[in-house]
Amino acid sequence: MTLASPVPALIVDDSFTTINILRTLLRQLGFVDVDDASDGSTALAKMRDRRYGLVISDWNMTPMTGFDFLKQVRADPALKRTPFIMVTAESKTENVIAARRAGVDNYIVKPFNAQTLKTKIESVFTARATGGLPR
Repeated sequence: MTLASPVPALIVDDSFTTINILRTLLRQLGFVDVDDASDGSTALAKMRDRRYGLVISDWNMTPMTGFDFLKQVRADPALKRTPFIMVTAESKTENVIAARRAGVDNYIVKPFNAQTLKTKIESVFTARATGGLPR
């Protein structure tokens, strides 16, 4: 079960455990180049230094939430087209709607497995390739 993706990915989460889990899952899916950041500010700096083909960010972080990070990415002309998946333990409908309005490509509720992650990533890349919106 691999996507065999040559694009670099960036994981943004303030939990070292979650970063390690996501890194392992992404590698199982074929991502060979995976960076991480523990907060949105660090992630923005990394994104300005390097082009990423996928960002996976937690919603609940401090001092900058994943939602605020998403809004800053979408507001930056150089970064705004970067595929962005939000991960959260909260399944509140209003959060999903807010993330969609802010430009998130997809949304994953914890806990999730490798198959869910693969499906969400595939839907983002398929939608991007066809010019549509991911599910």
